[in-house]
Amino acid sequence: MREAAARSYLDDPQPSHRSNGDEERYPDKRASFAKTLPHNDAGEVDAEAFAAFVSVLSSGDASGFETIPRDHEAETELNNPQATYAFDLVGLDSAATILEPPPAFASALMATDMAEVYWRSLTRDVPFREYESDQLVAAAVADLNALAAPLTSATGEKPTPATVFRGETRSDVIGPYLSQFLWLDVPYGIKTIEQRYNGPSRGQNFLTNYAEWLSCQRGAKPRSVLAFDATPRYICSARELTEYVHRDFGFQPYLNAALIMLALGKDALSPTNPYRTSRTQFGDITLGSKNVLSLLAQAALLGQKGAYFHKWQVHRRLRPECFAGRIETHAAGRRRYDFHTDILQCDAVERVRSKHGTRLLPAAFPEGCPTHPSYPAAHACNAGACATILKAFFDPDYLLPHPVEATSDGSALEPWRGAALTLGNEIDKLAGNIALGRDAAGVHYRSDSVRGLFVGEQQALGLLRDYSRTYNERFDGFIVRKFDGNTVKILNGEVGPL
Repeated sequence: MREAAARSYLDDPQPSHRSNGDEERYPDKRASFAKTLPHNDAGEVDAEAFAAFVSVLSSGDASGFETIPRDHEAETELNNPQATYAFDLVGLDSAATILEPPPAFASALMATDMAEVYWRSLTRDVPFREYESDQLVAAAVADLNALAAPLTSATGEKPTPATVFRGETRSDVIGPYLSQFLWLDVPYGIKTIEQRYNGPSRGQNFLTNYAEWLSCQRGAKPRSVLAFDATPRYICSARELTEYVHRDFGFQPYLNAALIMLALGKDALSPTNPYRTSRTQFGDITLGSKNVLSLLAQAALLGQKGAYFHKWQVHRRLRPECFAGRIETHAAGRRRYDFHTDILQCDAVERVRSKHGTRLLPAAFPEGCPTHPSYPAAHACNAGACATILKAFFDPDYLLPHPVEATSDGSALEPWRGAALTLGNEIDKLAGNIALGRDAAGVHYRSDSVRGLFVGEQQALGLLRDYSRTYNERFDGFIVRKFDGNTVKILNGEVGPL
């Protein structure tokens, strides 16, 4: 089995990796990630230090990573750049995943990416249930739809107040904004976990002061502290969602989802699972609870490795907080950058300036973005990988029996009385919620998150491809509806269209 799996990967064509050209295009590295490296007072990285940084990343020499230049203010460390060289003995190698280049710094798509992040920061405290009646959300929709490269949904339509800030699969626009798996109680051994949390207090924003922002780019630790409310609440706005994705471990939301679905009984399992109809056996180590739960952890690790290969080796895209710094120094006349005009005329940017005195992006976290490049989002790669495992093991058409929705203040859950909600749709929505929740925090762009889902999906399909060789049971393979809407079957080491 191992030899056959290895030979099949040797026969696969290997993708070539292409950046958007920004790193080579700009001598000042305006479009490149450089947090913790030496910066000047305009927030630009030292060119020689950046060249040394890239040289170390490209060499793979473990000892060289200790020589990466650091700013005199740096207190934090880079997040695991050597993970780009990590391999697994199952599934795809990280470099075997396909990812198109991100939007270029001066493009209309980049302006749209950044405009949405600004609007997400402004609407962070608006309850999801009030999107359709909220004036700020309506202003965001009007502004985003007027851009040269407007956002579109999976159906090709522009956002409305009912669909704005959602994911891009057809599942994402069915039912409440949030997936049921972020609201329902989680069976956890002899305990039941209620998904109410002590959330951050409303109205908090960080890194809107230029000196604080510059120190953050240089790698200084934050001097501000996030304040929390004493009363737990259900996730009811982007404020709670951003903190959820601030503190979750890689596969936590998908572990919770699996435990919820396993408690629904055999009828919730995939129609191809042989134990759905067996009268003498039940699945456990194979095609049962232990199998799906262990694969989630493994898929999350593979998804993260895929993300880190592209982040550190290929794209090195600057984070939204850094792009906002470019906007601020440009508007102040200290530097001239070649932005698309849409971002300079964006209503959200002016609203931020009017409220905070700068055009710097209001961050949800005191420390701002993590210390690794933006593209693709690691949370999104994890989401894509873990959601694919869940879709392989459970029946996508199974109807959730008692769907709910949080009240506007998050104090309670109420019955959802709208469209029927299926496991498949809610799994896709969970992936979108987690991935795009990082955008609401101001640490990622939409393109980081949506495209990251596909990297994780590739990793999970490779994992399922290998494990599909190992079962003694007779079953018709894993059936997965991908994020692009196409369905595939994974059986005996092969992935093919259904």
